[in-house]
Amino acid sequence: MGASVSRSDFAWSYTDEPHATRRKLILAKYPQIKELMKVDPNFKWQVVCIVLFQFFSLYFISQIESYLGLFLCSYLLTGVLNHSLELAVHEIAHGEAFGQNSINKNRLFGMFANLPIGAPMSVSFKKYHLDHHRYQGDELLDTDIPCELEGKLFSTTATKLLWVILQPFFYIFRPFIVNPKPITRWELLNTVVQLSFDYLVYYCYGLKMVFYLLFSTAIVMGLHPCAGHFVAEHYILFKETGNDDIDPDNLVEGVSKSNGRILIPETCSYYGILNLLTFNVGYHVEHHDFPSIPGSRLPLVRKIAPEFYDNLEHHTSWTWVIFQYIIDPTVGPFARVKRKHQKNRLNSSNGLNSSNQHNLSNGQNGFKKSD
Repeated sequence: MGASVSRSDFAWSYTDEPHATRRKLILAKYPQIKELMKVDPNFKWQVVCIVLFQFFSLYFISQIESYLGLFLCSYLLTGVLNHSLELAVHEIAHGEAFGQNSINKNRLFGMFANLPIGAPMSVSFKKYHLDHHRYQGDELLDTDIPCELEGKLFSTTATKLLWVILQPFFYIFRPFIVNPKPITRWELLNTVVQLSFDYLVYYCYGLKMVFYLLFSTAIVMGLHPCAGHFVAEHYILFKETGNDDIDPDNLVEGVSKSNGRILIPETCSYYGILNLLTFNVGYHVEHHDFPSIPGSRLPLVRKIAPEFYDNLEHHTSWTWVIFQYIIDPTVGPFARVKRKHQKNRLNSSNGLNSSNQHNLSNGQNGFKKSD
């Protein structure tokens, strides 16, 4: 089964998530960043082109009889573009198609971007994803974090490989189990629109192409370089020694400014070429700092405020991230920062109690390390 994961619990944090504080610090020094908080007019047309390409390319793909040929086409083309559309849905969830105030237009456009993906997800994704930003790490509200059962079941090299392969199913169904919410009329409309499109694909190209789209979506969310962002964004893949030199007298709400550094131990960026296919989702620290800035402009955030980003740990390869996740015995589903539910954290001043203040004074930045 391979080496067992040494970590047996999440890395519990007793400070608030760090991005709100960083946002204030960055905007105070660089107020011009606010000018980036507007819709990218090219984004909508990029999405339209991808959706149309996906639909009409099915005519040629449906002529392929070889299962190997279909798999390669799925893994290298259709699945990659469907993954791009998933990240487009992510952009749309933040209002990046028609602006923050055009809620219904964004919802409808999200359903359009959703079409080649094969399963309705755009409305439900937004409902849960915005909680991930508001309550990052919250044990009940942030459904991006694996549940405890995942941490216990997928704790060896072999089972972590299985977890990566099955990741799309955990990602899709975990929110409905961990934090179920009532089904809305918009989700029902999303389902009706999606099933209508699936029927159109069936009518034009046959049932095989309906399953082909679904398979393409799933395969590139699992063991595929593009899927590396799921792990790279928030899993603890760097050694937990970065907090040892923190000056406890130079802390702002748990964020270290020692030696000009601002540490984000629970969010990491990736600056590689695959950002071109994923609407710059790799600029993830920047995205959490400024979720209202479209992905196309996130590199400008780093360019304007380099001292806030250049000293942070970051990834250079999503493929390596997946490989490291599978083989590294210190990494597994538990390698995530987690916080007590917000109502419980409100009982202590600013999320810190006396024992946590002691952690800060010992350079632990309010974190409990587990191994």
